[in-house]
Amino acid sequence: MNKPVLTIVVPCYNEQEVLIETASQLSGVLNELISDFLISKESKILFVDDGSKDRTWELIEKESEKNPFVKGIKLARNVGHQNALIAGLETASKQSDCVISIDADLQDDINVIRTFVEKYWEGFDIVYGVRDSRETDTFFKRTTALGFYRFMEKIGIKLVPNHADFRLMSKRALDELLKYKETNLFLRGLVPLLGFPSTKVYYDRKERFAGESKYPLKKMLAFAFDGITSFSVAPIRFVTFLGFLSVIFSAIAGGYALIQEILGHTESGWTSLMVSIWFVGGLQLMGIGIIGEYIGKIYSEVKRRPRYAIEMDIFSSNESGNHQKEAVLNKGR
Repeated sequence: MNKPVLTIVVPCYNEQEVLIETASQLSGVLNELISDFLISKESKILFVDDGSKDRTWELIEKESEKNPFVKGIKLARNVGHQNALIAGLETASKQSDCVISIDADLQDDINVIRTFVEKYWEGFDIVYGVRDSRETDTFFKRTTALGFYRFMEKIGIKLVPNHADFRLMSKRALDELLKYKETNLFLRGLVPLLGFPSTKVYYDRKERFAGESKYPLKKMLAFAFDGITSFSVAPIRFVTFLGFLSVIFSAIAGGYALIQEILGHTESGWTSLMVSIWFVGGLQLMGIGIIGEYIGKIYSEVKRRPRYAIEMDIFSSNESGNHQKEAVLNKGR
């Protein structure tokens, strides 16, 4: 059996502090796997610059000139983590037998990449990297994450608990994934739908090597709500937020009205009228907001806009210095 060509896809957004170290550590992993005859010497590391504002692309170019493993693509603008990841996966699928996706911050344990590849040799098309525990998280983050996974399971959505986007996919699994043409990507939900033989590899998540997290609380909550959505649904989200506020105020007003009733300071019927107006009004706004969320997603999907545009490509070219300067649009995806 021929040794598989492995491409490690690394989405990057303002990762200048960690990029050189990431390239060095991943290159070491590839060297070891090649020496042990587990992967082909044609294997690569593909950095995807998601419209960074710092020196990320400059560093990718410099690394590609001196490190034969390092390749890169530069997106024309920031399109978000999930779209940047799918851009890298689609680019890598053309020249790879299997692909591993991993974030640039070195929090995922690169030592288990060997186990990923060994599982691939055993016949698994998808290998999920799963956190062994969440003890390093804050109480709030740990509790909300576990609650999110339980909730998604309750409503019938298959997710791999404690799995982010650290995974291996075979070429046939990746080709099937690329047939999904959603604009609003949530890869953690899409990959389990493929149905190919899969397994899990557990690891301990590390502290970020350098730089700052690109997922503050606000982004994590939005991602948990519906993954990646376009900016055009923001006004609808605002209406939903007003609905929730109305429900909260209705509860406060209801409590106040009950106190007034107990103290005998109200006319007959005033309490029930106040509670019903506030509560029903809040529920209506919530309902309109939720329906609007789905309409907004339909609006995003039917436009069929490309998910990304590649400004520069030093992966597809045979020589690392031969950059493709023109923009390359992803056809229909």
